[in-house]
Amino acid sequence: MDGEFSTRNTAASTHPNGGIACGFVAMTRFLAVFGLSVAVLGGCAHRYGHIVANDDKDLVGSHEAGAATWNPLVDSSVAQLLGRCPPPQPLPFGGQFGADVGTPAMMASHQLAGNQLPGEMQLNDPSVVMPGAPGTTGAIDPSCPPQLATGPARVCFIGIENKSAEELVDFKDQLYERIDSQVNAGEAFRSISRRMVDAALIETRLRPDSLFLPANRAAFAAALGRQGTPVDYLLYATITSGTTDRNKSTQRDYVLTLEMVNLHSGDYIKESAKIRKGYHKTRGGKWWNFGVFDQADG
Repeated sequence: MDGEFSTRNTAASTHPNGGIACGFVAMTRFLAVFGLSVAVLGGCAHRYGHIVANDDKDLVGSHEAGAATWNPLVDSSVAQLLGRCPPPQPLPFGGQFGADVGTPAMMASHQLAGNQLPGEMQLNDPSVVMPGAPGTTGAIDPSCPPQLATGPARVCFIGIENKSAEELVDFKDQLYERIDSQVNAGEAFRSISRRMVDAALIETRLRPDSLFLPANRAAFAAALGRQGTPVDYLLYATITSGTTDRNKSTQRDYVLTLEMVNLHSGDYIKESAKIRKGYHKTRGGKWWNFGVFDQADG
């Protein structure tokens, strides 16, 4: 009995396929248990959220620009643009001067060299006398910077043109509203409702980039005028980016440019803000490329 039992056991253990079969069964059981564990853990996964306080830092995106990039760009560019515009000056109404010039919203201060019609006055000309101006002799000080407009001017924010390497997705509308709100909060400007702007573009069948032609600007201004919203300036926003690659790290420069165009003369002012951002495969990429030893030079 013992010899026979030993012989059969030895034969089973020395069978050419016995070890492979046992290993296959063990592997199958391991994969089944592993797969069940993954399914259980995946089914129990949750997504948590919390309210971000106003004084908390914005989340820095790991793959593209986000709130930490766009919000400072808007705040900086709008502040620079409005900083170049002097505060509105009160104007007397009535009398010959008020009748000749018209309402403050329709006045532009850029000198129209070579385009001045007979009988027109240049608002930047020191010889122009403003009767009744308190504390002055009546003449405009030539040392003062030229004004974009006298009184709250009407600004038509056309839209945001994205020329960057990234899609703005839901940030595009938010950036529009943020820029429009900050411009409207300034003393010198009043924004025209976006709904009226879109309606005027539909009525005139014009594209935003075609408004640089004088005839198209006149047709667009006339459409807004029929809505009861005269316009003095067109505001354009453009987003661009420049990408620099170094091995597995990337630097991307984001630039937001605001361009204010005088609807009457075509003159413009432009301000821009820039933020540089680095993207890395590892946490050490920031130190390796932008460390204290200027490793970014090559």
